[in-house]
Order: sequence, then C-alpha cells, then structure tokens
Amino acid sequence: MPLYESVLIARNDISQAQVEGIVEQIEKLLTEGGGSIEKREFWGLRSLAYRIKKNRKGHYVLLGLNAQPELIRELERQLSLNEDVLRVLTLRVDAIDPAPSPILSRKSEDRGGDRGGFRAGGNKPSGRFESGRGGRRGDDREEYRARENADMDAE
Repeated sequence: MPLYESVLIARNDISQAQVEGIVEQIEKLLTEGGGSIEKREFWGLRSLAYRIKKNRKGHYVLLGLNAQPELIRELERQLSLNEDVLRVLTLRVDAIDPAPSPILSRKSEDRGGDRGGFRAGGNKPSGRFESGRGGRRGDDREEYRARENADMDAE
C-alpha cells in the first residue's frame, strides 16, 4: 500500500484530548478500510503564520499513514467537514521515517538541560547589548567622527 504523511491543524480552543479524539476517528476510518497509522506525533499548540478562521494558534499533529488513495481522499473529505480541523496537508512519501521529526527533536533540544543562554549559567557579556538605540555614544561611531572632523576643520 502507498505511504502518506499528513499534518493537520486543529483549533486552539479545543483540548488535547479532543485532538486525540480526532486522531482516533482517523484511525478508526483507516482500519475499517484496511489501512493503518504507522506514526503519530503531537507537536502541541503552536502559533500559525497567519490567521486561519480567526485563529492565531493551532494544535499540530503529524501522522504517517499506510492506506489506499481512495481511503485518503475519504479521510481528507471527512476532515474538511470537521469544524475543529483548520487545515490538512497530505503528501505521498516513499518511506515513513520512524525517527522523531525535526519539529519534535528541536522541541526536545529546547527543553534540554544545557540551554547555553544567560539564564542557564552561560557567560553574560558585561555592559549593555549593542542594539543601536541608547547605550554608549563613543568616538567609534562614524557619524560622530564626521562631526568632530567637521568641527576641527572649522576651527
């Protein structure tokens, strides 16, 4: 059977249990049709790049599916009718990677013990950050050197 990867985005105002319920409905539909879910990853509540149906965030889920194309079309049709699902993207793939997706691996690195940030015991640079606003106004800035040269030439 062909393999597919599907990412769906559910509304942010539903609970994680309701998102898992949507995945269980998908699994039930696939098993009745002879397919299966090979991989499932819950990416959690994430910000959307732009508003979708007045939502700024959504629950992301990645599914690795093993099913016939007709079954995938029916699955997408039923998900498009579900009001809790904002978007669905399904792609055909050669193989389903059993390793965690880059999204999950990056999340686990962010939660790791060695963050490397200033709060986690990293070396905080002395003084203010160079942000371009405020801070020190020394002789090293080009505009001030130009003013000083103009003032010296005038004298």
